[in-house]
Amino acid sequence: MLRTGLAILSGICLLAGSAQGQDLTEEQILQRFEAQREMYRATVQGQKTRGLDMIAVTPSGEPAQADAAAGEGTVVFGEFAPELQVNIAIRFAFDSASIAPDQRPALDKMCSAMRQSDVALFRIVGHTDAKGSDSYNETLSKLRAEEVRRWLVQDCGIAASRLEALGMGKRFLANPADPAAAENRRVEFQALS
Repeated sequence: MLRTGLAILSGICLLAGSAQGQDLTEEQILQRFEAQREMYRATVQGQKTRGLDMIAVTPSGEPAQADAAAGEGTVVFGEFAPELQVNIAIRFAFDSASIAPDQRPALDKMCSAMRQSDVALFRIVGHTDAKGSDSYNETLSKLRAEEVRRWLVQDCGIAASRLEALGMGKRFLANPADPAAAENRRVEFQALS
């Protein structure tokens, strides 16, 4: 199983492409979802994987000790290498979780890819830039992930049981060299199982 994940990862690296989902074809999105799922499975089975770091995050936003069991409210976040990430830079109205109408093509592409996939559970992760307080960004990123989840359920027809929404605020910047950069404001999709 790990070999399959590594073979898929090698193919993805050859396909290159940006980490931004709208630059990926549906086929590339599906390949990344398959690679993510294989890496999650390998990690759950205790195998070491390249390209996936499991990080426990407490409600306060601080990373928990890596070897500590996830406690109440603690979320284990899978941080994938950039070549495995499926990110969409969805524009929202300022200070809002409302999806701008012109963002439909990016969401339609993700909808189509998710419908084709046999992944049982997707995680939708909202990210923000570093402007604003930790608590504000945490709340905003969660609301935006939930709005994308709502759209996928109501407008795309994906079963709600296949989707979970999570807000990470500004913890995992796509561009740490420029914390205020637009590419940090994104929604990431992960294939969990």
